[in-house]
Amino acid sequence: MKSEIQGRAAHVAAIRERAEAEMKEIGVDEAFISKLVETFYGRVLAHPELGPVFDARLSGRWPEHMDKMKSFWSAVAFRSGAYGGKPVQAHLGVANMTPELFPKWLALFSATLSDLAPTPEARDWFMATAERIAKSLTLSLFYNPALDDPARKMG
Repeated sequence: MKSEIQGRAAHVAAIRERAEAEMKEIGVDEAFISKLVETFYGRVLAHPELGPVFDARLSGRWPEHMDKMKSFWSAVAFRSGAYGGKPVQAHLGVANMTPELFPKWLALFSATLSDLAPTPEARDWFMATAERIAKSLTLSLFYNPALDDPARKMG
């Protein structure tokens, strides 16, 4: 049992080390992640459609949200396992959030990455990751299997 646990710990450490090396190679460090999150959410707040939705949900809690987003992106990039949040639950019941806001969020994230990413590889990695996250959240929050029912489409 002990060697199984040690083997798992070594495997996790190897994954983390490989992720850290990959991120370093494309110019990503904690300072970049911090600047990306700060700049992006500054732009979100200024956005005419995204700003009100985010600010209504996070009013008075922006510093905590910024810390959480830095921790999230760091954990994703460096495979650290440090983020233990529940993104789907966190986004359930957000007033005025619609599926149409996700492409706007992604466009703003893309523009921010274009301005800040240290390399094209870093930009591409973060954008692909954001697109996967947006798709996952959109499906989790808004997908209704009943709408895909073939019987409904025949009538």
